[in-house]
Amino acid sequence: MGLEKAVLIGIVTKDQDEAKLKEYLDELEFLTFTAGGYAVKRFTQKMDMPNPKTFIGSGKMEDVSEFIKENEIDTAIFDDELSAAQERNISKILDVKVLDRTNLILDIFAQRAQTSYARTQVELAQCEYLLPRLRGMWTHLERQKGGIGMRGPGETEIETDRRIVRDKIALLKKRIKTIDKQMAVQRGNRGKMVRVALVGYTNVGKSTLMNVISKSDVFAENKLFATLDTTVRKVVIQNLPFLLSDTVGFIRKLPTQLVDSFKSTLDEVREADLLLHVVDISHPNFEEHIESVNKILGEIKSSDKPTIMVFNKIDAYQPEPIDEDDLDTEKTKRHYTLEEWKSTWMSKIGNNALFISAINKSNLEDFKKRVYDEVREIHVTRFPYNHFLYPDYNYEDMQ
Repeated sequence: MGLEKAVLIGIVTKDQDEAKLKEYLDELEFLTFTAGGYAVKRFTQKMDMPNPKTFIGSGKMEDVSEFIKENEIDTAIFDDELSAAQERNISKILDVKVLDRTNLILDIFAQRAQTSYARTQVELAQCEYLLPRLRGMWTHLERQKGGIGMRGPGETEIETDRRIVRDKIALLKKRIKTIDKQMAVQRGNRGKMVRVALVGYTNVGKSTLMNVISKSDVFAENKLFATLDTTVRKVVIQNLPFLLSDTVGFIRKLPTQLVDSFKSTLDEVREADLLLHVVDISHPNFEEHIESVNKILGEIKSSDKPTIMVFNKIDAYQPEPIDEDDLDTEKTKRHYTLEEWKSTWMSKIGNNALFISAINKSNLEDFKKRVYDEVREIHVTRFPYNHFLYPDYNYEDMQ
């Protein structure tokens, strides 16, 4: 089956200027590709606020409709969450499958869920998203031939009604509660070992780093949300064991349904003693990514944990060149070299800022030594009488 052809639609508002919208649509395009589609064209409109009936204005909607017919587009994807009424109205006008950012992210999660627990979590999030939209969903299903946005409960619940979905939500919540209890017991059974969690935006290289440190084989690829299930590995350095967990990547505008249903996955972060906040420094918007991750860490009450900032992908970092002939060119952050970045706010983090390339293994010895020092300090605090068991290490043994 070939890639689905999609158009992307977003608006410029007082809260979201053109540059910001372009970033969001770039991300939406990557989400579309991850889900199995490709963006043929983007449509944008300046508005004070979204149209309550159709999200965009009628003139722009005509342009979109015309383009869809002429180019045999399968799907229209909106960058913001649509209300049930908006989705229904837009579907009638465009006569194709209509998705919003939330639906798209949920669909990727449905594709990526490997274990029954992850599948249960995703299905719960999808059902909660679906419930207020049921009436419109079934009126245009004859136009929906599967594919993006139609995996999971969308396929199996065609003849459903609200009562059945509510019953299903209750059942899924019950199932998750049972598994949560089991996972809490598992976490308790790990004893007092120091716990380290990798956190960060999606696609920053957490799984690659996990593979390098723990010599494990965690799935890693250049797509969004490659990792859904939390992987926990025991890592031993110079007789000092600790647990390292790789967690689901965060993203801007992360659907609240997912934050709720992935509670147990996020418990790995909540219960960690040390966070390794991995950042893709080669991404032009990495500072925003840091903000998004910090916001979610705040929401799950984990922002006050000891944290080491790990700036990854230094091998791919390229500052924008300055045009020497253009005297009006103002030097911005986009032009900073890595050394210049290090002297900005990053200098305040001190030895809690590390610059590495997980894929090329650059500066990994410094990284390992720093993590070891931090883990050892936590361990010695926890077991004050045992620290003589862990004499000064030779961190080359970590290789």
